[in-house]
Amino acid sequence: MPQHAIHAVTAAAALVSLAAFGPTPSSTPSPPAQSAARTGSPAPSRFVPGPCPKPPEPIAALADARCGYLEVPENRSRRGGRTIKLAAAVIPAAEPATPAQDPVVFMAGGPGGDTFDDIPFLVESGLNKGRELIVMAQRGNLYDQPNLACPEIDRFNARAVGLGYDAKQTERLMLKAVKECRDRLTADGIDLSAYNTTENAADFADLREALHVPRWNVYGYSYGSDLALTYLRLHPEGIRAVAIDSVTPPQSATLPWGWSSAAEGIDHVFAACAAQPACKSRYPDLPRMLTEQVRKLEAHPLTLNVPPPGGGKPVKVVLDGGALLNLIVASAPRPKDLPAALDELSRGNPERFARARAAGSVQNVGAFAHGLTESVACSEWAPGYSEPDVLKAGRKAFPGWPDTVLAQVPQLPFQYPVCRVWNVPDRASVQRVATVSSVPALVVSGTFDAKTGASWAKGVARDLSRSTAVQIPGIGHWVVPQSPCAQRVLASFLARPTAPDTSCVDGLEPEPFTIIPK
Repeated sequence: MPQHAIHAVTAAAALVSLAAFGPTPSSTPSPPAQSAARTGSPAPSRFVPGPCPKPPEPIAALADARCGYLEVPENRSRRGGRTIKLAAAVIPAAEPATPAQDPVVFMAGGPGGDTFDDIPFLVESGLNKGRELIVMAQRGNLYDQPNLACPEIDRFNARAVGLGYDAKQTERLMLKAVKECRDRLTADGIDLSAYNTTENAADFADLREALHVPRWNVYGYSYGSDLALTYLRLHPEGIRAVAIDSVTPPQSATLPWGWSSAAEGIDHVFAACAAQPACKSRYPDLPRMLTEQVRKLEAHPLTLNVPPPGGGKPVKVVLDGGALLNLIVASAPRPKDLPAALDELSRGNPERFARARAAGSVQNVGAFAHGLTESVACSEWAPGYSEPDVLKAGRKAFPGWPDTVLAQVPQLPFQYPVCRVWNVPDRASVQRVATVSSVPALVVSGTFDAKTGASWAKGVARDLSRSTAVQIPGIGHWVVPQSPCAQRVLASFLARPTAPDTSCVDGLEPEPFTIIPK
């Protein structure tokens, strides 16, 4: 889930390499893609080759990639509607002498994150070691046309580090930024109701056909796992195998769900500390310490001037109970440093948390597609529940904490007021559906994940009859880039989807926690 969420059939057709990805940029577009399942759609999709995006920080893997745009209908239910363009790239296999003929397609988290920004992590994790890697920006993302960026929200986020996390002023300023973005996007003719997981999934189905790929493998994390599962349910044709990481089950992804995930991830960090003698001796009662600090900061917030972690002038930071909880959910500081940071805070030294909060003052304005985030959250995650339901879930997860903290979903503050402003149709009934499939699947979770709790993967795995589920101890959100073992498991899965080698997981333990002198 954001702030910044998962997934028979192997075709008998002969495999071909993506060396036949399509014509060069000066050639004609690929023929329109239109599956039988979508006959009668307002306009067929097609791939048009073109130059690769040029991010501010060059991405080495794009130097040899084949890029372009997938042109798709903005809203497939409306005939005569406009077409949008989604940026895509095919990155060659790192071992071109013996590449597999079934590529892997990546589905990013968020929703709204810059997919291309994830490429270095994917390459370093070996996703293209033996096969081509396909990335496509989900509709509305950076490098797409249109781009649903909200600079108004980015600027608010930069300012919010100096405001109370759950203060009325913060809510007022946030809603103002959200309304300004919505008004601007709709004035440009953008149909916000079309930026949802069903349309995202159809885009990827069209991409496979437009690139003439008989079958491919899917890898998605966080919201990308929600998308991957939706894609597998609605468009199973051509999918060889599906790997999902930091699982967001479509049937369970609601706003109250964020509280159970936060509690599970934090509990696992504290339990791991208690299992290490040095950590247990030095920090004997972390749950009590956290509760005390949340209560204390919510009653008496700290206001400090600290430089962001990357350097620069000090910025005003307000550290209250809500800010503390949300930093922890975002793994800032890192889980291995959390006990030490809480101990320091209890002794009057808030520096680790304050600097982590100050990091939010530096925003890459215009890079994040908040418009996609809000359209998905407000149409798929918010409906069917209310602000009292969120508070009830918070009280269950963290008994005795202040209601002002528990009233705001971790990572999604003021979401119900935001959704009243964003005003998109309720899609819960069509999206909150479990995916039942016999396609080989790998389900990867990290025990320290406080955004998408590891236990939620179990139900998903049960519905995927040929699935392999692994939990990586001591790892938080988006497991594969952080864990060499998870990378080996994923590589083994892609090579042998029904019999991956998971032996490296046996005996894994979280790394030692940071111990500071008393």
